[in-house]
Amino acid sequence: MPACLRRPPLGRPRIQPTTPPRAGRGGRENIFERLAWDYDRPVRPNPSTVVVLAGKTAEPVLAAVERSMNVVLVRPADEADGADGVAVAAATLRRAAGISAPYVLVAADPLAAVAAEWSAMWDLSQETRGSERFELRAAEALAAWRANQFELPDYYLVLASETAPGAAEDHRPDFYLGPLRSVRPHRVVVAAATEPAEQAAAARSELGSLRAGLWWPSLEEVFRTVRGFYPGALAESPEAGRATLLA
Repeated sequence: MPACLRRPPLGRPRIQPTTPPRAGRGGRENIFERLAWDYDRPVRPNPSTVVVLAGKTAEPVLAAVERSMNVVLVRPADEADGADGVAVAAATLRRAAGISAPYVLVAADPLAAVAAEWSAMWDLSQETRGSERFELRAAEALAAWRANQFELPDYYLVLASETAPGAAEDHRPDFYLGPLRSVRPHRVVVAAATEPAEQAAAARSELGSLRAGLWWPSLEEVFRTVRGFYPGALAESPEAGRATLLA
């Protein structure tokens, strides 16, 4: 029987009004008006919790997660092959924004090219790369974000494969679990398992335990954090490796 997932408390960005609450009798502030003012602030109009899938998204895992109740999977349009990756992901996110369901999983990420170039830049097993490719992809994503083509999703769900016993471990730096997660730890979750069925179960479990909290900062601030993030920082201490290492 498909699993039924409970939607987490809303953690979406709120718009602060420019006028204060009305004063109560005698010119004093009405604390009840203030409480109502705080909770009535408008939120992002998405009717769903939008989760972008990051990492290796095998088709059996996607199919298993899609069978869960209250979950809708949104894929890029068929005609998107060969098109600009940021534009395709942005269009997919816009389609997801109009779907009314507790959870909408999006199999496209406007930061995918940024993530790939950042990881490649730090991959010591490959030919050493500079930051030029990363900066180019970051500029493309930032231009699309500033043009209101997309906004970051409610959460990122990283589908990762657990290392089987005796197999070589993969120590390549991960953009999502590294710098992006350091910006808002509760907005990047990971589902790791060795088999597709187990990975799908882990993904459903993570969806059912998402936490609300602070919304994403601006994409400019996100990229500033990425530029100053050393891949070994999380393994050492929260403040380790926080020097700006990229030109």
